[in-house]
Amino acid sequence: MSAVGREDDGWCVVVDVLELPRIPDTTSLLASYEVRLDQDGELMEYRRVRRYRRGSADE
Repeated sequence: MSAVGREDDGWCVVVDVLELPRIPDTTSLLASYEVRLDQDGELMEYRRVRRYRRGSADE
C-alpha cells in the first residue's frame, strides 16, 4: 500500500503489486492500482493507474 485517502463514500487506496517477475529483479514490472472501498471496506472498483519497471525513478 502506497497511499490511503478518505472520501465522502469510503476510501481510496493505492496498492503496488508485482505483475511480472524477471531476472534480474531490477527488470521486473510493477503496477499501481487505485482501489475504491465503501464505508464498510467492501470493494467498489479498482483500476491500474501506472505500470513501471522496478528501480525506475518517478518522472
